[in-house]
Amino acid sequence: MILIVFVVSLLAVLAIGVPIAFGLVISGVAMMWYLDALDWQLIALQMTNGADSFPLLAIPFFLMAGEAMNAGGISRRLVAFGLTLVGHVRGGLGYVTIVTALLLASLSGSAIADTAVLAGMLIPIMRKAGYDINASSGLIASGGIIAPVLPPSIGYIVFGVAGSVSITKLFIAGIAPGVMMALVLAVTWWFVSRRDAVATMPRASLGEVAKAAGDAALAFVLPVIIVVGLKAGVFTPTEAGVVACVYSILVGLFVYRELSLRQLYGCMVGAIHTTAAVMLLCAAAAITAYLIAIANIPMLLGGWLGGLQDNPLLLMALIMLIVVIVGTALDFIPTILILTPVLLPIIKAAGIDPVYFGVMLIMNSAIGLITPPVGTVLNVVCAVARIKYVDAVRGVMPFLIAETALLVLLILFPQLITGPLAWFY
Repeated sequence: MILIVFVVSLLAVLAIGVPIAFGLVISGVAMMWYLDALDWQLIALQMTNGADSFPLLAIPFFLMAGEAMNAGGISRRLVAFGLTLVGHVRGGLGYVTIVTALLLASLSGSAIADTAVLAGMLIPIMRKAGYDINASSGLIASGGIIAPVLPPSIGYIVFGVAGSVSITKLFIAGIAPGVMMALVLAVTWWFVSRRDAVATMPRASLGEVAKAAGDAALAFVLPVIIVVGLKAGVFTPTEAGVVACVYSILVGLFVYRELSLRQLYGCMVGAIHTTAAVMLLCAAAAITAYLIAIANIPMLLGGWLGGLQDNPLLLMALIMLIVVIVGTALDFIPTILILTPVLLPIIKAAGIDPVYFGVMLIMNSAIGLITPPVGTVLNVVCAVARIKYVDAVRGVMPFLIAETALLVLLILFPQLITGPLAWFY
């Protein structure tokens, strides 16, 4: 019954337009009232504890790093490098999108920010070259969601804090599936773009490629610093966020000299706004997570799914189906915060690696960002490309199917994630 109270109260407040953070608080109050344990001081205490976490400090730093990269010219140079590399091949601008999305994802963990950058820079070029703008918008949206899967990802930080899972291991484990997403998109784009009669860009000379690579070289250094630093134990994920932030600001200010103090202030304001929204969600989710544990909801679900705990493959498939359904309605961070305390105990009881599950949950939730009816990232692309939402949905469908197929493949063969992780450790 307590599970019904939680679900019904949350869906009811969301249906009338209450923001998800306040909806989580209200559903927590409803559960407290049902348990006859309503305590406003406890609510305040749990919200404070939910936000009082050292690993969560990485969020504002990585967000600030992403803002500084966009304003300081790093992102633009990555796009320019992609254009010189594969801009001349048939459907080349699509491959530029994928390459650039992969590079941007290794620097910034925000799908919305990466999608906005990709769409703002590439949509005008693709429209002028004669590409199908719906398919192009779908590709850009699908490439943008690589950001939450490839480290450094805000989703891994939130999941790691919510589930007490190593964020460093999550970062390392996310590398392989992030690259796989890019490869799957490239194959799908080859099929989608075959019928398009589009103008190709002139082939760049080796000198132009070398020059573009040199201009973007400092952008390539940052993900290497982060991965090597984490692997060698030089810094924690939180400290990696500081490194990324300081590095991006210094490069934008003193090397490329495209980041002014006025722009730096704007970057800070943007990072603060996003951080405030995420932290409020984390604080609100702490109430429901506490009550979910008190009410033994994971044990209740475990009892319902008890017959599947001896079959981890089937259990994982069913849980991923639940996440898909939830992800069609909820945004990325709320999906993680709500489902992690419910599902992680069941996963552990079945002997499934929590790091593997974390990567799969993040990837599944990221796919939800391009899944109707909500599809936050799709809305970003629609706004930039000035197309109808239904056209964006039509354009994204081949890529959505391809990324979902990859998710199924990783369910069937978890060693594709756990294997590279074991190599690092």
